[in-house]
Amino acid sequence: MTSSHYDLVIIGTGSGNSLVTPDFADKRVAVVEEGVFGGTCLNVGCIPTKMFVYAAEVATSVRESARFGVDATLDRVRWDDIRDRVFGRIDPIAEAGRDYRVEGPNTTAYLGRARFTGERELEVTGLPEGGSARITGDQVVIATGARPWVPDEVLDSGVRFHTSDTVMRMEELPESMLILGGGYIASEFAHILSALGVRVSLATRGSGLLRHLDDTVSAGFTALAQQHWDVHLGVEARAVTRDPQGVVRMELTDGSALEAQELLVATGRQPNSDDMGLEALGVRTDRDGRVLVDEHGRTGVEGVWAMGDVSSPYQLKHVANHEARVLAHNLAHPQDLRSFDHRAVPAGVFSHPQLASVGLTERQAREAGHDVTVKVQMYGDTAYGWAMEDSSSLCKLVADRRTRGLLGAHLMGPHATSLIQPLIEAVQTGRPVDGLARTHYWIHPALSEVVENALLGLDFTGPYHGT
Repeated sequence: MTSSHYDLVIIGTGSGNSLVTPDFADKRVAVVEEGVFGGTCLNVGCIPTKMFVYAAEVATSVRESARFGVDATLDRVRWDDIRDRVFGRIDPIAEAGRDYRVEGPNTTAYLGRARFTGERELEVTGLPEGGSARITGDQVVIATGARPWVPDEVLDSGVRFHTSDTVMRMEELPESMLILGGGYIASEFAHILSALGVRVSLATRGSGLLRHLDDTVSAGFTALAQQHWDVHLGVEARAVTRDPQGVVRMELTDGSALEAQELLVATGRQPNSDDMGLEALGVRTDRDGRVLVDEHGRTGVEGVWAMGDVSSPYQLKHVANHEARVLAHNLAHPQDLRSFDHRAVPAGVFSHPQLASVGLTERQAREAGHDVTVKVQMYGDTAYGWAMEDSSSLCKLVADRRTRGLLGAHLMGPHATSLIQPLIEAVQTGRPVDGLARTHYWIHPALSEVVENALLGLDFTGPYHGT
């Protein structure tokens, strides 16, 4: 077994790959990756799913065109072409990332699985050339990401199923799909598949879909979803079988059963922290397997850091990128540590309709003791909303009546993830927002007037004294 020492060892090539900054130009760096380069976002997450979502939106626009006086028909969905367009762009990027680390300057790539065997000492197994390697580092970063979590009822059944890691590479579209889960992954794939012609049934243990969102948004989205998909709430899988004809049957805890050609398990993701030897090293994890770090990314074990989905409470690419920027600085400047900033983390769900949120929900704001003012602005009460014939989309703002600060913003409707951007800044800064709609122009009759009118509708204590 070979043994080599490095100034920095990075386990994982998602956002962790960006830790190799010019500060390490004259250092020895090792990168360890057992799968494809680029992490969840590039290969099985944000980017490919949103490319599929765009195709789904095109198909949806065709189907809904008649209500605008435009008669059109959706003649055919070419799944092969949709799939190959997505991965024909993504796979070469992942391969180029691998080649750069293997052949490029300043890094040594170990294409295998890393496990701690001592203090900042790792054994990498499963190498392409066979055998294993032992490496050590002055500093080690755990950036191994996360993977789909699958309930035991499904695993123990022996029935073949899909997760978000595999469903986008199906050989062909099934006639029907049973989706287990009620979060953002389930909601996005329900939209993608149904828009492309698949009959979707969705089962979730929650009383509604996207229960982590504001109650108004979750309830509104659930009601719309029930119009498009066969939605079953408050249930769990009790047994899963597949008959000789290949039909999947799932018996639910309420006594009912669902059948479909294929099963997609979208019940969440778990950190890739298991079987890494973390316990012996002294690196602590919570009950869900998330590596515990302080505000600087330190695990509590000297020289061992963690970032991204394996340790962050937010499994979001923009959070992982932020943590990578902070950690890259801290690795090179240990006497000038910077902190992760998770004060106003936004998130989007690219389903139909689209959703976006940042900050506190109304329930959280009231429970925290704020003097709450709320405004719900419907898209359909603005000029562009009229153009879209929109009757369900909304922008809900939650603010503190006394401080005039925005506590949270929650949007459901077209372009929600773009419209929320100025509200993210408002939540982050905490500055009074009653002037945000008054101190500069909002283009009329653009959709951004939804945000403007929502801001104007907040009821603050006393009159506005700005200019």
